[in-house]
Amino acid sequence: MSTAPKNQLAVALQYEAPGTPRVVAKGKGEVGQKIIDTAREHGVPIEENASLAGALSEVEIGNEIPVELYKAVAEVLIFLMRMSGVRPGQKQAAKPAVGQGQAQVRMGTQVAGQPRGR
Repeated sequence: MSTAPKNQLAVALQYEAPGTPRVVAKGKGEVGQKIIDTAREHGVPIEENASLAGALSEVEIGNEIPVELYKAVAEVLIFLMRMSGVRPGQKQAAKPAVGQGQAQVRMGTQVAGQPRGR
């Protein structure tokens, strides 16, 4: 059994066009690791971006992301859409429920603040 790093940070977003992405889960340490593990179990891609995760962790759960983070989050969403083969404007089937049933973006976005060292 591995131990989650104490500084492990994860933020899960939910996005349904044409709305604004919302923070639906966030946590540090063991909670952050559980968010990441749950995303992996459900096949949700994880974007490792410590600075974005840090900024998003300041947003209250259930709130929309602030305007100043739109560009950074949009870049993550576009990248994940391309990786999953979804084209802009195209609907994709909802991902399986996680936690409250909304812990991941519909097209699978999770922002994790993991160290990149492997």
